[in-house]
Amino acid sequence: MGGESRAEPRVRFAPSPTGYLHVGSARTALFNWLFARRFGGTYLLRIEDTDEERNRADWAEGIVTALDWLGIPPDEPPVKQSSRSADHQQAVDLLWEGGYLYACDCTREEVLARTKDRAIPGYDGYCRDRGLERVGHALRFKVPDVGSVVVVDLIRGDVEFPLSAIEDFVVVKSNGGPLFVLANVVDDRSMGITHVIRGEDLLPSAPKGLLLWQALDELEGSGGGVPGSGPSRPLPAYAHLPMLVNERREKISKRWGDVAVEAYRAQGFLPAAFANYLALLGWGHPDGLEIFDIADVVQVFALEDVHHAPAFFDVAKLRHVNAEHLRALDPEEFVQACMPWLIAEAEVLERPTLEAAIVPLGPPLPVEHFDPAVFRRIAPHVQQRVTTLSEVPGMVDFLFLEHPVINGDDWKVVAADESARAILDAAILAYELCEFEPEELHRVTAEVAESVGRKLAKAQAPIRVAVTGKRVGPPLFESMAILGRDKVLERLRGARSRLGAAV
Repeated sequence: MGGESRAEPRVRFAPSPTGYLHVGSARTALFNWLFARRFGGTYLLRIEDTDEERNRADWAEGIVTALDWLGIPPDEPPVKQSSRSADHQQAVDLLWEGGYLYACDCTREEVLARTKDRAIPGYDGYCRDRGLERVGHALRFKVPDVGSVVVVDLIRGDVEFPLSAIEDFVVVKSNGGPLFVLANVVDDRSMGITHVIRGEDLLPSAPKGLLLWQALDELEGSGGGVPGSGPSRPLPAYAHLPMLVNERREKISKRWGDVAVEAYRAQGFLPAAFANYLALLGWGHPDGLEIFDIADVVQVFALEDVHHAPAFFDVAKLRHVNAEHLRALDPEEFVQACMPWLIAEAEVLERPTLEAAIVPLGPPLPVEHFDPAVFRRIAPHVQQRVTTLSEVPGMVDFLFLEHPVINGDDWKVVAADESARAILDAAILAYELCEFEPEELHRVTAEVAESVGRKLAKAQAPIRVAVTGKRVGPPLFESMAILGRDKVLERLRGARSRLGAAV
């Protein structure tokens, strides 16, 4: 397995709790989980919560909850990076005493003014030999002047970075707080991380991390004392996943549509379907399968098969995948999955919500109006037609409400139909006398259509809107049979009266 040859790999998903779990981050977590499962390794979660101004505890909790929902919880309790500040500081002390760091008081404006005419942008090493005190200043890493750093990437191959193109980068802020690149290296070393699987936007920071890793190896080997000290630790292999883009092939940011896993959960996507779709973002099943249980692809997943090109996050395809998973559910599983979206006060799992991050869904049905037995009769027909669970209430509410919620646009179509009155009149007469079963309702409705010179599909429209409130929904004849003769006739007469009053 190339760079994957180390026994029992250890990988980590390391998100920052600065918002809801981004779909791109969820894809990263999934690929870490798949890789660990594929090679009998360990998948860890490290919450990188050291940015006190942007982090929130509820967002950290949300990450854990979202991963649990997706079915990919970490193999060990989550670790908060903030709990490891003493280790980070010890590493800084070691690097400073070892001569790898120097203090710098340059402002961004001063650096730009000095380097604006340089062919190679970046910091110019101005403070390297000034001998500034450590306290109160930013600390920079002394990058060697010659040579190169090779990032072993299982997706992109070996990526070489000439040292001449890497500036002396900041590892500690002037307030003493370590930056991302240093904290990550210290934590990865302490946690025994063997493979770093993350987004391609972090590839430019990889050579800096490797320089720090090698420096700590040298210092530990000479008797330094940083967590994880002892024999040098093998450099990690990397795998930088392709970015996710929208339909305009722009990188998906937090400002584009629904990018939070929690938003899709709240819209009624199944976790198995969402994980299935995430796996397809940059990777393809070797047998060409698109619909699968994520556990079944563990044995065929390989990082070398991940594509380089950006992956299109296609919501239409996600809906298709979710619809396929919904149709594959056992009928009773489907019924139970629908309950949080159907009943306002049901004793079932809480209906997921996400503040204002999604378009509001229709309210669930009042519990006193809902009849589970009735829903079970219509559920097999609904199961074949919805793409998300949140669509279910609007498709079946006519069965449980005193009067159907009439779609205004659909009613305008009925009102403009010159044959609508004749269709409703004939249907009322036919339905008063016929056996009220789907087959018989189909037969007499076909006769109604013939009597007004319409095809059955066209003749159904006024009847469907009158009975269900919409032109689209479950099969009409099965719906009417479940609703019952009295309610169907009451609704047809009401619609007919409404048409008459409009003339």
